[in-house]
Amino acid sequence: MGASEQAGSAADLEVPSSGPEADDFAELVRRHRRELHVLCYRLLGSFEEAEDHVQDVLLRAWRSREDFEGRSSVRTWLYRIATNACLDTLRRDARRAVPASPGPSAGLGPSVAGMPWLQPYPDHLLDELADDQPGPEAVAVNRETMSLAFLATIQLLPPRQRAVVILRDVGGWSAAETAGLLDMTVPAINSALQRARATLRDQWPGGRLEWAPAARSDPGQRRLLQTYIEAHEQADPEMLIAVLRHDIRLAISRVGEWRGRDDVAAALRRGMNSLGRWRLLPIPANGQPGVAGYVRRPGESVFVPFVLTLLRFDQGALVDVAAFEQPSLFARFGLPAVLT
Repeated sequence: MGASEQAGSAADLEVPSSGPEADDFAELVRRHRRELHVLCYRLLGSFEEAEDHVQDVLLRAWRSREDFEGRSSVRTWLYRIATNACLDTLRRDARRAVPASPGPSAGLGPSVAGMPWLQPYPDHLLDELADDQPGPEAVAVNRETMSLAFLATIQLLPPRQRAVVILRDVGGWSAAETAGLLDMTVPAINSALQRARATLRDQWPGGRLEWAPAARSDPGQRRLLQTYIEAHEQADPEMLIAVLRHDIRLAISRVGEWRGRDDVAAALRRGMNSLGRWRLLPIPANGQPGVAGYVRRPGESVFVPFVLTLLRFDQGALVDVAAFEQPSLFARFGLPAVLT
């Protein structure tokens, strides 16, 4: 599904399809929907759940439009509705309890293996919004704060601390603005931010310096990405093992995690070709390189969606592999349903 299909309209939200009021609301949807989606994505960690929440937020906004008194901007009003909706979900969802980490891995941040709700975010949607939105809206969706490492780390924070970090450190809201939006005092906001930053430092050595993946891959990185693709398509795990760093981490959401070159190499030799033949397409997500993996099982004639994988390279080696076996996400990346 492309960005234009996701942009929505007044009709999608069960409001009148014509008239000045509906037209104004349709413009509000057009301007703020993607930014609200990124806000919900950061809070929830899930692309699909963020879509559901934004739809609900805009429906709530339409139904309560007469209560909006103009004492804040429309953007602030929508942020309040969206943040509170996400906080409600986080408080009541026991599935989001993150297991204790065995310790940070080479400064890469927590693993996605124990976060079954976490999903990648397509870069092309951020590109379209950045081109369309100047000012604070563009800051709010900056790819530098969409890295998977950052998203995984803030999942460790309690819901309100997470919201404070996203609003203050990512969105650039003042303490007073954040306090007003979350119905907290300024001292409470500052205290929550201090505790959240301490957790981030402990769980993710390097902190904000690691928030900013390279804006565009260098030739060495592109060669490593091609090696990753060719190793799978040629059914040659040794080709891939040759470019693993000694402290490589392989994490598969909802499945498990392997650390260190020996363990990852053993997992690749055992499992890389167990499903069938592979076809891989490059995809950028969360500001870093990745691939969409299609598998053709024995006896089948086409390659079908299987896994989205985000990669991190450092100094000529592969250091982190985060895989998401979620075929439903392929459409969100504009990927084909099958490959022949």
